[in-house]
Amino acid sequence: MARTFSNVLKFGIVAAALNAASGTASAQSAPNCPAMRKINIGVSVAPPNVVHTSPYVAKGLGFFAKRCIDANIVQFEGGQSQTSAVAAAQGTAIVSVSDVSIGRGLKVQQIWGLAPRMPQAYMVQEGITQASQLKGKRLSATGGGVGGFNWRMGREVLKSAGLTENDAQFIPSPTAGRLPGLIANQIDAVALHPEDVFMAKQQKPSLNNLVQLVELMPDYMFNAYGASTEWIARDRDLLRDTVAAMIEANRAIYHDKDKVLPFIIDATKKPKDAVEFAWKVNTDNCVWSVNTGFNPKRTQWTIDNSVSNGDIEAAKKPAVEQVSNVKLAEEALAAAGGRVTIGKCVE
Repeated sequence: MARTFSNVLKFGIVAAALNAASGTASAQSAPNCPAMRKINIGVSVAPPNVVHTSPYVAKGLGFFAKRCIDANIVQFEGGQSQTSAVAAAQGTAIVSVSDVSIGRGLKVQQIWGLAPRMPQAYMVQEGITQASQLKGKRLSATGGGVGGFNWRMGREVLKSAGLTENDAQFIPSPTAGRLPGLIANQIDAVALHPEDVFMAKQQKPSLNNLVQLVELMPDYMFNAYGASTEWIARDRDLLRDTVAAMIEANRAIYHDKDKVLPFIIDATKKPKDAVEFAWKVNTDNCVWSVNTGFNPKRTQWTIDNSVSNGDIEAAKKPAVEQVSNVKLAEEALAAAGGRVTIGKCVE
């Protein structure tokens, strides 16, 4: 497993080098730093979707460097992948952490809600207009297979029509295969991020948006960074400052489109028009957080949903306080200048 993570880490090093080549502020030139503090920051998809690019923006605009942080960005194959879980448990990277992992005993806590609201649309082949028509169809299980994000979202869409996961066929594949699989008719349905929705409709206009996942589950907690509880106890200041830099990055994404887009385009390897479309969808719908990204109601709903689905045993149901370290997130928020509201975005 360590060998697998090492391979993943190499991708992060390559990504960091690309950022440096495109004008990233050098950590070595940060002002008044007695020593640079190193940290690995995971992103959930390789290459990342637009919503995952906050660390790249923080690095590119020098928000890490000004806090004496040398951030290395690591790409994982799905937020619930085994390599990501190992990195979280071992304290080798901050990664996307779910209530399910915590409920199953992983010694981690969420420390910041990167993106509380889901940006994805559930895209389906021509002729599918109702969830009931997914019976017997091929649904995507990218990003971790059974138990991964696309599998869980497919299950929720099936549930909305009174179906179960046994009523459809789930097809596992790398996350990079989501869009090509849909275009090539290898799958009938998949959750796609806005930039991929844009590209999908360009390549195959007959595809349908069955439902926006945020409309299906408005209180679902989508993406939160987490760290091992041992790491939180050992180096709270580094984690606080890392989160503060990414809070600044998220706010810059809303305010400074022209500055942030080059970093997002470079990280995602997606066309500019698709990235601009995703930027508008995500900013219009408050997908990126502007503060801590935490809301106890949202976290509680997500935990309850996981228990009702059997993803967490009822006897092991975690409390909101076990899942989200709100105090640490609030410390990071204070370091980033305190609470703000951007348009209608408040989380």
